Amino acid sequence: MRPLTSQDPRAVGPYRTLARLGAGGMGVVYLARSAGGALAAVKVIRAEHAADPRFRARFRREAEAAGRITGPWVVPVLGADSEAREPWLATAFVPGPSLGEAVGARGALPAATVRALGARLAAALATVHAGGLIHRDVKPGNILLALDGPRLIDFGIARHPGATALTATDAVLGTPGYLAPEQASAGPVGPACDVFSLGCVLVYAATGRPPFGAGGAAGVLFRTVHEEPDLDGVPPALLPLVTACLTKTPDARPTAGEVRDRLMGGAPGSPGAGGAGAVGGRDPREALAREPMPPALWALPGLPALIAERSAAALALPDPDPNPAPGPQVLLPDATPPDGAPPTPTPTRRRLLTAGAVGAVLLAGGSAAVWNTTRRRTGPSGALPTRTIGLHADLTGPGRATGLAHRRGAELAVADHNSRTGQAFRLALRIEDDAGEAARALRVADQLVADSRVMAVLGPTGDVLPEDVVLRYGKGRLTTVVVAAGVTTADSHANLPLCVTRPYDRNLGPALVSYLVHSRPAGRILLVQDAADPERGWQLGSSFRDATLTGVTLTEHPLPEGESGFGPAARRATAVRADAVVYAGGSPSRAARLAAALAAEGFTGTRVGAGPALGPAFLRGAGRAADGWVFAEAYADAAVLPSAEGFTAAHRRRFGAPPATWAAEAYDGVGLIARAAAATSAGGEGREGLAQRLVRTEHPGIVRTLAFSPSTRRVRYENGIFLYRVERGRPRFLGPYGEV
Repeated sequence: MRPLTSQDPRAVGPYRTLARLGAGGMGVVYLARSAGGALAAVKVIRAEHAADPRFRARFRREAEAAGRITGPWVVPVLGADSEAREPWLATAFVPGPSLGEAVGARGALPAATVRALGARLAAALATVHAGGLIHRDVKPGNILLALDGPRLIDFGIARHPGATALTATDAVLGTPGYLAPEQASAGPVGPACDVFSLGCVLVYAATGRPPFGAGGAAGVLFRTVHEEPDLDGVPPALLPLVTACLTKTPDARPTAGEVRDRLMGGAPGSPGAGGAGAVGGRDPREALAREPMPPALWALPGLPALIAERSAAALALPDPDPNPAPGPQVLLPDATPPDGAPPTPTPTRRRLLTAGAVGAVLLAGGSAAVWNTTRRRTGPSGALPTRTIGLHADLTGPGRATGLAHRRGAELAVADHNSRTGQAFRLALRIEDDAGEAARALRVADQLVADSRVMAVLGPTGDVLPEDVVLRYGKGRLTTVVVAAGVTTADSHANLPLCVTRPYDRNLGPALVSYLVHSRPAGRILLVQDAADPERGWQLGSSFRDATLTGVTLTEHPLPEGESGFGPAARRATAVRADAVVYAGGSPSRAARLAAALAAEGFTGTRVGAGPALGPAFLRGAGRAADGWVFAEAYADAAVLPSAEGFTAAHRRRFGAPPATWAAEAYDGVGLIARAAAATSAGGEGREGLAQRLVRTEHPGIVRTLAFSPSTRRVRYENGIFLYRVERGRPRFLGPYGEV
């Protein structure tokens, strides 16, 4: 760390700068502190680069890509601003040495440590590649050593395969000696180039030198492309795998997941080392690679002392200027003290920096790190206790976009809660990824139930809430708050500790009835019930059949399965001179075919459907015929919701993007849990009493007030169903159906 110069900013976005961590041709990296006291590494791009609009667009795209990368062995992106005069990107600060520093100071690592290190780095890359990204600069300097394992950093150049680099077209991007032959020759790159780089790192860690020698960049690049690596000194057990990683042909290299599995297969105590094989059809080595490094393998001489020394150096930094240059201020909802309350006291620098340094090391490590954090919060007398909320999400599977939205909304809610005065406890998150897989979801439920620190769970985050997961949490009497699921396979059980904060898809119909009665009155309605989705079609249709529609003629038309029924349905609409057509089904592609058929018949009346039919397939398939359609959904657009303005601003500043679907609802879900937990603590109830307290709690959320019917224990739907109208190929938020 170096002191700030007179030219360095004293504030970058919501962060106050403390010291310089490094500088290069692209910009400067600062050690900074957030308003909540957490330390961050903030990379600020030089203004001359930002003057290029194409650069800003690339930076924005790559910052958003980096923000999607999650996992125990990658350092998380905390926020970014691509629109600032000098764009910046913030990541968690890890006060540990790089692998290059450690090996350079103390020499090669033991073979068992290299194997465990490689397995976790491969696990990190497998997560990156599963998200459609590549790192492109895996090297010892971009691997930091924390107390529980390595951290892969510097995703400033992470991108979708084939995306434009931040450097000029065809330029070599990476570090000579650790980049793949296809990178060295400026050819097309993909995930295999990261595997090659990982092989180089393993050689360096095992021998203390890179496999293609040292010296000038041109010579190293030539050897990388044309010569075989120097593998003398690589442990025999690692040699076959390292050789496979360093194959010149990308397609011949193993994947990152295969590297992870092969390294875990020979680790002490792993299944491949004489233990049991796959459990439930899934190789348990993947889970082992997510666990902290075993102390026997991670007892690196001097590492704890060096981390402590660097943390102490951070503690010794002078306070930043208390009056930094003015910049945009973010105030989360309800963050202001109550009327008459004194201002929030400023914590001491030592307490803030200690929490930031330890938290940055531990929180970057996934669920195990959260356990460590909660253990350390049993401070001196008077310190607030910590209550943990589990997040059960799909973060790497088909529903990862919704899972990430949940995670971001929950993280903002936890930060907001912990920033307020007068709270009875602090909040922490334990995050578990089920990858959208049924068997893994049950294992996640078992893990969260077994952790006595977890008072409630937010999730699962999938579209369908499965009965076996509901029952697994019910058996453990662990309250679950479900935000996004539109369908459930579970029966209603009054004794289950389950709280669903949204109306299911089958309950969206009344909003469409209201729209056609009050907002766009229709005297003749054609109900097109889709036989390809009979259950949802019948449920939505029942909303119209059961409604008392005075002066309205309701005509039903079945839409048969297959591709031949859309034209007849459209012609029926014109034959009965319908004022409105209702699509009673949940298929976006079939809704698009109906929209196109209606447009071809010249139908200009009102067209409505339920949210499940509103998706990319509808917008693409219908084209211009999609414009004017109105859909009922259970989520709001926080970016245009006045009550969520503060949340949206905070989300943009922390994550560099507006809130995605379900992020604001997840924020409210955490707020509901915290409010109910405060009342539960006051009443002397424990974990089992929280579910009963939840349905007796009314929480004024940023999307809407969450309240429940005492008799049915179900959430009240007032202002909980929202309408969207497609305009110019994009859905535009209209607001709660009762206010449209």
